[in-house]
Amino acid sequence: MIPKECKRLAEVDFPIAEVSRHSAREKSIRHGHPSTLHLWWARRPLAACRAMLMALLLPDPVDKLCPDDFKAKARALLPELVGTIKKDDLALRKALLKFIADFANWDNSAHPVYLKVARGLVKAAHPEETPLVVDPFAGGGSIPLEALRVGCDAFASDLNTVACLILKVMLEDIPRHGLELAEELRKVGKEIKEKAEKELAEFYPKDPDGATPIAYLWARTVRCESPNCGAEIPLMRSFWLCNKSGRKRALKYKVIRASGKPPEIEFEIFEPRQDSEVHISSVTRAKATCLCCGAVLPPDRVREQLVAQRGGADVIFDKKGKRIGGARMTSVVVLPSGQQGRYYRLPNNRDYKAVWKAENELSELLNHWERDGKQGLCPVPNESTPSGGGSGAGRAFSVQRYGMMQWGDLFTTRQKIAMIVVADGLSVETNGRDRAVSLSAGKVLRHCNVLAKWHRGSETVAGAFGMQALPMSWDFPEMFPLVGYAGGLANALDDVNEACTELAKSRLQGGQVQLADATASPIPTQSTAIWFTDPPYYDAIPYSDLSDFFLCWLRRVLRNTSLLRDPFDTQNVQSPKEFEIVQDETRSRSGRVKDAAFFEDSMAIAFAEGRRILSDQGIGSVVFAHKTTEGWEALLAGMHRGGWTITSSWPVATERGARLRARESAALATSVHLVCRPRPEDAPTGDWGEILNELPKRVGTWMERLQGEGIRGADLVFACIGPALEIFSRYSKVEMADGTEVKLDVYLEKVWEVVGRIALENILGTDEAQARNGMAGVLEEDARLTALFLWTLQSTEKDVTANGNGSDEENVDEDSEDEDEAPKGKSKGFSLVYDVARRFAQPLGIHLDNWEGRIIETKKGVVRLMSVTERAKALFGDAGASAVAYELETDPAKAAQFELSLGVVEPAPKIKSKGRRGRPAVDVTDDDFSTEQQVTTLDRVHAAMLLQKAGRANALRALLKAEQQRGSDFLRLANALSALYPKSSEEKRLLDAMLLAVPR
Repeated sequence: MIPKECKRLAEVDFPIAEVSRHSAREKSIRHGHPSTLHLWWARRPLAACRAMLMALLLPDPVDKLCPDDFKAKARALLPELVGTIKKDDLALRKALLKFIADFANWDNSAHPVYLKVARGLVKAAHPEETPLVVDPFAGGGSIPLEALRVGCDAFASDLNTVACLILKVMLEDIPRHGLELAEELRKVGKEIKEKAEKELAEFYPKDPDGATPIAYLWARTVRCESPNCGAEIPLMRSFWLCNKSGRKRALKYKVIRASGKPPEIEFEIFEPRQDSEVHISSVTRAKATCLCCGAVLPPDRVREQLVAQRGGADVIFDKKGKRIGGARMTSVVVLPSGQQGRYYRLPNNRDYKAVWKAENELSELLNHWERDGKQGLCPVPNESTPSGGGSGAGRAFSVQRYGMMQWGDLFTTRQKIAMIVVADGLSVETNGRDRAVSLSAGKVLRHCNVLAKWHRGSETVAGAFGMQALPMSWDFPEMFPLVGYAGGLANALDDVNEACTELAKSRLQGGQVQLADATASPIPTQSTAIWFTDPPYYDAIPYSDLSDFFLCWLRRVLRNTSLLRDPFDTQNVQSPKEFEIVQDETRSRSGRVKDAAFFEDSMAIAFAEGRRILSDQGIGSVVFAHKTTEGWEALLAGMHRGGWTITSSWPVATERGARLRARESAALATSVHLVCRPRPEDAPTGDWGEILNELPKRVGTWMERLQGEGIRGADLVFACIGPALEIFSRYSKVEMADGTEVKLDVYLEKVWEVVGRIALENILGTDEAQARNGMAGVLEEDARLTALFLWTLQSTEKDVTANGNGSDEENVDEDSEDEDEAPKGKSKGFSLVYDVARRFAQPLGIHLDNWEGRIIETKKGVVRLMSVTERAKALFGDAGASAVAYELETDPAKAAQFELSLGVVEPAPKIKSKGRRGRPAVDVTDDDFSTEQQVTTLDRVHAAMLLQKAGRANALRALLKAEQQRGSDFLRLANALSALYPKSSEEKRLLDAMLLAVPR
């Protein structure tokens, strides 16, 4: 047994770069990966979990308390994979870390030799009994699955019913039945598909020429309310059908005007020669523009009309089957018989007749259910959709605003018929193994709903959940659910089968799964070797609401299982919500609103439970990847209150730069793995002064190490919080000299200050102590703010993330967005969450309000660093760069006194911006701006960049010569900013070109 005091590998070293590469690459694996069993949000890469588990399980050979028997057995096991190992303990540590890095590779995860060595090492480290790994927030199951892979026992629990179903299949059914289950799935899958094809044939008929329609493209419609118009407006985000190079197709329209009737739109498919030939859209930010008269229907009227149509995704027919309103079919995507590629045609009466048949069929099914006294579940999910709104996780939903009040409203009539048939087929008994078959429904559901989108580049259906929300989609594709590619039933059955086959190769021992509340663990006290979890992300992901999208149909597949019922509330037909730990102020538990304090208190209880069940020799790890400071503070406060001490912190790059939430933001590319131990009951009280003295050295050393591993920007900031907490969390409490207790939030402010100060010293060579004291040689506030801003926005992804298409759950349409909240256009400049900018600026003496309207702009809790071109008028006045350049060119001596036009620039207008979650608003008044603003070094650098942009070479040389005579600050700042601006940015191009003009 590993002695309690012996350090684990995870506490001394970790192969960050190698594990990051394998984790990022794993996102692009499509076949056989467990993530293809069923969607789960923010699923951790197996590579990172496998590597961290091994590092947690194995002792550090360099530690004097490391058992000699373990070192001997490790030396016997490792050479088969890592080669000869030198006799010293440091060489053995390096060999173990190399093995961990190589084992993180997906290609080695089921390799017999790697499995033998991994399990042998775990057995050598824990010879007396198999270590138990517990994950109380198991979700998609990455951590407990990898625990089974390396030879541990695993107990996985989650509060969510869909998560527990995924966990049951992955950790119990597949290990128990192995390849036998995969073979049975192949047999049953074929039967299910053949049965569904027969039952759905009349609703998805082939064309008379034998072509197969694979998708029907629809647009919701509203009526123009302009007098003397009344035309039907098809709500379309784009008129493109396909924008591939060499085979572009789009819709164009013409207005048909008949006497005494409202005008009508008639579509035609054409091949545009230029993109400008294609109409942009008919709906933007929920405002609809009439294609006949040009009138704009405001968002409230659009919503009201769609509410009357229950979302507007179904066709409204008259009694004879003629379409008179509702959704409009704009085109049909077909696969011609014997030909390659997809073709587009206009819809016809035959297409609408099939939809009318489906409506009649569904009506009869519902009437039959009602005649039977509504026994059992309604054939179509009638459970309520999330209400959305609020300041927490509930804001991820907008469907009820458009009349989609029940989950069944998220599907067209024909999709409902198809899912009823699929659910009936998947409910077939498979010798008690029907849970695995049922997961196939998930992929079909993702693609066959009215929130999916047509991907105009790949000509495929981009399923719902391109983001962790359910936003509105104005136009949508209705896919034939039995197609053989992504989203079809055949493909979904194949995915489950391949995942079962691949996992069976690892010959896993079964784990245990239980639906349980993390704040009341069913595990006995001191029985766990490893407590390893990926907890909820504050307000980021509303798991219960998102999973209800699948649960409502899964309950109609697995009709008799108790697994999909809420054990805490028998009246609740959806996933458990009362005990869910989330920051969402629209919800409450036992009368208490689920605000930030609730989240922190609940996490503290969950962490205390983890501490309770951990053995004396045990160790814990917590994964966190939230990008807001509030989320981090709540998690860390919960850990500290729960009785844990952080002993190390390792950031692993796990995310893709192309994923939706990373675009135009400082979203994290890494997940930080905090390694922790139970804090002793008799832990001493810490001295505040001593902690502050230790902090800069600890953070500085860690920043240097992480930068060497390719960690950048916001990832680096949050990764430094863990090591900083090692100092604070080792104490039961921390006190100042006068006995005043120091709270965690006060300490975290100091951490941000130290990180910012070290960053500026590295970037600008600036001693921040000098900056606060106003000493010479220190750049002004605006230069330091700009440098910190750009430093924080640097991306880890460019250094460590592998190329790939991303995991299945993050395969996003190129213009997937919440149409109701989409910005009007792409803003220039760079953006940071206000709270991140504030936390850096405030302790470093940088006053954000002084620079509002001058170099930054704050709106809706986001601070934007203005682009250089936006500053032209402020720097040069109304006359512009040309006039100033003329003066410099005619009289170069003026460059020495060059003071731009800031002395006469108009004061910035009054700006009010409400901060996020009730933070103090930014309120900048006219009085905040003196009409005698001093020109700064940054102003002069920007002026030089604008002269470069204007092509005024002589004026630029005069200015640069004057700046060289003035001192070194100009070039020091210009070179620093050149290193910070993104390579593809205009600022980087202008800076580098300007620097080339500097006289040598």
